[in-house]
Amino acid sequence: MSETETQSLSATRGGQPSSKRRVARLAFWSIIIGAGVMGLKFVAWWLTGSVALYSDALESIVNVVAAMAAFWAIKISHKPADMGHQHGHHKAEYFSAVLEGVLIVVAAFLILFEVWRSWGVPMDVEQPWFGLGINGVAAVINAIWAGALIRVGRAERSPAMVADGHHIMTDVVTSAGVLIGLVAAVVTGWKILDPALAVIVALNILWQGWHVISSSMDGLMDRAVELNEHMRIRDIISANSKGAIEVHDLKTRIAGRATFIEFHLVVDADMTVGESHVICDRIEDALRADIPSVRVIIHVEPDDEAKLPRGTVAVPFA
Repeated sequence: MSETETQSLSATRGGQPSSKRRVARLAFWSIIIGAGVMGLKFVAWWLTGSVALYSDALESIVNVVAAMAAFWAIKISHKPADMGHQHGHHKAEYFSAVLEGVLIVVAAFLILFEVWRSWGVPMDVEQPWFGLGINGVAAVINAIWAGALIRVGRAERSPAMVADGHHIMTDVVTSAGVLIGLVAAVVTGWKILDPALAVIVALNILWQGWHVISSSMDGLMDRAVELNEHMRIRDIISANSKGAIEVHDLKTRIAGRATFIEFHLVVDADMTVGESHVICDRIEDALRADIPSVRVIIHVEPDDEAKLPRGTVAVPFA
């Protein structure tokens, strides 16, 4: 038996330096833009004294801290493999995403505490239209930036960036709800709408925090690729395994931007190591051409290890 493995990421799209710089640059700008939006929201709260606007501004602090954590995690995840981390540092982004989820939950509880403190004595909202206008500008900036982060994060397989984008988009939804609710409060004169709206905002933030934490924990536990992606990998292997008898025990896992693929390749017992290696190289080249940041491990076995009829590629969970 022999094994062949490819660990070179330099030839893959996800591993190119320009791609890494793009992700790191966006992560850095997320801190700058987040700080600017935070400033606008606190000005809006200071002008109005609204509890709902305060809750929105408080969440923006979490946005900035989370953006800083994402920037740090992305820089770590881009470090090359070393003797202590021979499979790379890809999972660092998941830790950032978990931290972001925890911070979101903390922000939700802080908002609920502020609502509890002010519920019995609702305050008048001062200079409402000016404050709402400033908060509206902040929401538009956030919406544009969140869309960019999610789009690039998905393209570059960056969990930290996608989590940051979803978090900011949650902030946009929160801001929209706050704006609508405060307009209603000003028009109707119902002061209770302000703290009531803050409760709704906090519950929405709490749910989003849990979603970010659960999805990130899934990534830390070596989640496999989606079923359609698994079938595509199987088809690529099948189309490029001419000369082999069988492929079985196909397994995958995702670690940040990297995809790990391993399987057993059954060949004729009389085939030379060189001949089997040619088949492995052909399969690896096809996978690298189609999947960004892929690492492939192929375990070569003689024909007495075959499990299925010739020409079959086994699905591991079938």
